[in-house]
Amino acid sequence: MLLPIVIVAFIAAFLFFVALYLGVDTVRRSPKYELKRRLQRLAKDQSAQGMPEELRAEIIREIPPLDKVLGTLPLTRDLDKKLDHAGLKITTTRFVGVTGGVTLAGFVVILLVAKSFWIALVAAVLVSLAPFAFLSVKIKQRLEKFTEEFPDALTMIARSLRAGHSFTSAIQLVGDEIPDPVGELFKTAYEQQLLGLRITESLSNLNERIESLDLRFFTTAIAINNDVGGNLSEILENLAKTIRERLKIRRQVRVYTAQGRMTGYVLGVLPVFTFVMFNILNPKYESILYKETTGIYVLTLAVILQVIGFLVIRKIIKIRI
Repeated sequence: MLLPIVIVAFIAAFLFFVALYLGVDTVRRSPKYELKRRLQRLAKDQSAQGMPEELRAEIIREIPPLDKVLGTLPLTRDLDKKLDHAGLKITTTRFVGVTGGVTLAGFVVILLVAKSFWIALVAAVLVSLAPFAFLSVKIKQRLEKFTEEFPDALTMIARSLRAGHSFTSAIQLVGDEIPDPVGELFKTAYEQQLLGLRITESLSNLNERIESLDLRFFTTAIAINNDVGGNLSEILENLAKTIRERLKIRRQVRVYTAQGRMTGYVLGVLPVFTFVMFNILNPKYESILYKETTGIYVLTLAVILQVIGFLVIRKIIKIRI
């Protein structure tokens, strides 16, 4: 009789938490919540242009206390900006909460499996770094996608200007026609312009949402053209051509350095793979490395040298263009 009651209680609790999650997620996806997040991010960024100080202070006062605390800590001070650069629609508090939950779960699981506090602690530290590594990968992927799509956006703006459209109409066209992240950023700039911000200031604020040197060239060209005039369509077409040529050279360099990258990957993975396979096939063969103090020192030194060698190879084959 007790078992059905427990099952029903578990199902009810599970459905309650699912409903609670869906409700919170619906609120977070609403336009009102997204606008509030954008304003808070813009208010916290002191380099953002076009926002009166009175409005900035009013918005900062409405930021939740936990977000304010996380904004003062060294490890999470720039986390909100990095989340925005990665294009992730989550808050700093939620990201830190997920990271803490994953770290705690990893610590408990490894402690139960390995029955060693220090191994579980090291594993928990590595697990805690995984979300930040994922964040760095997402930032890099978003920047690469932006760089690939940005020349098409510049060409679209230049052709729209030659066709007689206004500059703001060209920005709106890019926001509607070009895929994200370029379309999303330009749509945000156009919406800010509709709310009263100057188009040059709204475009300059985009530099705070993605670390792109090409975007900075574009916004600088727009600001200079707005002050002194000139043939803006020709400037943008030349900029798009320059970016395309640089991307072409970058692809050629990746082809030329493919063998070096593969060498680095093989040299980085092969010792780890060999160590694991030997422990599976003959566990006693390498047991001295992690059972004796001298073996632990040797193994630690080997890992350090392995990491240094991988970083050196990566530095050699990484050519900035």
